[in-house]
Amino acid sequence: MTKGFTFSLPVSVVVLAIFYIYFTTVFIFIDRWFGLMSSPGLMNAIVFTAVALMCVFSYTVAILRDPGRVPADYMPDVEDDQNPMHEIKRKGGDLRYCQKCSHYKPPRAHHCRVCKRCVLRMDHHCIWISNCVGHANYKVFFIFVLYAVVACIYSMVLLVGSLTNDSLEDELQTGGSFRTAYVISGLLLVPLSVALSVLLGWHIYLIFHNKTTIEYHEGVRALWLAEKGGTVYKHPYDLGIFENLTSVLGPNIFSWVCPSSRHIGSGLNFRTAYHNAVGASMSK
Repeated sequence: MTKGFTFSLPVSVVVLAIFYIYFTTVFIFIDRWFGLMSSPGLMNAIVFTAVALMCVFSYTVAILRDPGRVPADYMPDVEDDQNPMHEIKRKGGDLRYCQKCSHYKPPRAHHCRVCKRCVLRMDHHCIWISNCVGHANYKVFFIFVLYAVVACIYSMVLLVGSLTNDSLEDELQTGGSFRTAYVISGLLLVPLSVALSVLLGWHIYLIFHNKTTIEYHEGVRALWLAEKGGTVYKHPYDLGIFENLTSVLGPNIFSWVCPSSRHIGSGLNFRTAYHNAVGASMSK
């Protein structure tokens, strides 16, 4: 399912940055270091182009793919023994109901004030993709960030290598005509690499624990309340690192770096630690 796309300034900035980094990396850094038609130059250009294409493709899918809608006829089945996990309101103990959308909310769904609707397994609303990051596009968003980090670090290595390889004679011949491109690229790549690496590390942590950004912040409060009450809090969707990885990235390890999401299911219910505990007790 895709969503309608409207003009967004942050998205335009990201697209321009991607094309600028690609152009300077291939036609300046690689060309001035190796020579674009040499074997090392051609190999680096092909590899960097492949990474850039994967970055652009996953970014496009993250923008256009609907993050997940709650069906209009959704109704939680509280009598279903196979699905014991029903989220309730913090106050009152009732099932979670969205007054703005006028329907019940499935587990892990939240209302987005920007999109003005409930989103399945909502992580956050991202202005840089002009879309929510939710159940249907979380993996592709993560893959985009991964390829963006690889592309930025790769470009920085080529930038530094190109600078150190430039001889004084080359500098005199070109008259410093590429100096501006080097400065702009450095000012763009350094903060981008740091920011995206931090973002990637954050989402790796979330995937390891099978949490969303919203659930992390809710868990901090739940942990504090549990400690205050003398009980132990455990995130209900934490199935162990490997199962957490496969539930988000897919059961096939070779598909983890591909922007595919055939494994994700409906987004209306999720496997919990309760299922693991029941399975373990039945196997004894």
